[in-house]
Amino acid sequence: MKRTAIYALTTQGGRLGRRIAEKLDGDLFLPRELAEAHGGKPFDRIIDLLEKTFAGYRSHVFVTAVGIAVRAIAPHIRSKTRDPAVVALDHRGKYVVSVLSGHLGGANQLAREVAAITGGSPVVTTATDTEGVVSVDLLAVQEGFSIDNHSAIKAVNMAILNGEPVQVYDPERRLGGDWSGMGWSSVAEEGDWDPSRPCVWVTWKIANPSSKRLVLHPPVLVAGVGCNRRTEAKEILNLVESTFLAHALSLSSLLCIATIEEKQGEEGIIESASHLNVPLFFFEASRLRTVEVPNPSVTVKKHMGVSSVCEAAALLKAGAKTILVPKTRSRNATLAVALQC
Repeated sequence: MKRTAIYALTTQGGRLGRRIAEKLDGDLFLPRELAEAHGGKPFDRIIDLLEKTFAGYRSHVFVTAVGIAVRAIAPHIRSKTRDPAVVALDHRGKYVVSVLSGHLGGANQLAREVAAITGGSPVVTTATDTEGVVSVDLLAVQEGFSIDNHSAIKAVNMAILNGEPVQVYDPERRLGGDWSGMGWSSVAEEGDWDPSRPCVWVTWKIANPSSKRLVLHPPVLVAGVGCNRRTEAKEILNLVESTFLAHALSLSSLLCIATIEEKQGEEGIIESASHLNVPLFFFEASRLRTVEVPNPSVTVKKHMGVSSVCEAAALLKAGAKTILVPKTRSRNATLAVALQC
């Protein structure tokens, strides 16, 4: 299934919808009597159609009046953290309105992209955009960070809009942009922040969020994994989750899993990466042999031809010289964690 659904109701809207669908590589949905002529998927009632499509696409483009779009999506709206992007435009493409999930879902950017296709004007009404200031949730999305507590976004963005100082704890300078030039103040130590003022907290560790402390987790932790044949995903996942918890590491900062290429068919590792929603990387043994590790193993070298799998794979993928969490074992699996440079 494609990422974007486009809906139109009229012949002119169908022509424009076809152009948008081609540019965005999306699926076009049209009333049954128009579908064949414009190469769209047929439907009878748009309200009924949205019951099937709303959760299945990451973005929705309505070549309809805004009111029609709102009524169609209203029963399916859940929260700003889960809802897809929704934009609506007239069938001439003159005005493209960001309707739902402007920042986290990307509707504001989608409105700009569609307007560029139609030659129209994007209509964006989120306060930070109309004031021309950065919004912390959009900044987090752009950097690929996970937001721990969405409820604190409002406090931080309101401070930004009102020109009030925002504290930032970001000791490794992971947060992109020149936020120091926006009047934000740096917090050098964890204990130095003022809980009465909004704060953006950038960390790969587990942190206690609050209504004024927005916790952002950058994807910077690499889990190196080794295992015996046919090790179940449950064991690997338990090892990852328990180790992260023991070292106060946030799973939201997990970037990927790395291992040796001989494990490409190991279902337990594949399922674990899928469950954690992270990519899986495989390294040739010759590359792992070049990595110095703190805990080389004679047994691993005997069976795999390398002195280390989990530590070497973690260090290699992270581009690091030192390990963050050294080799940890379960009955059939090993895990090491490295911090991406």
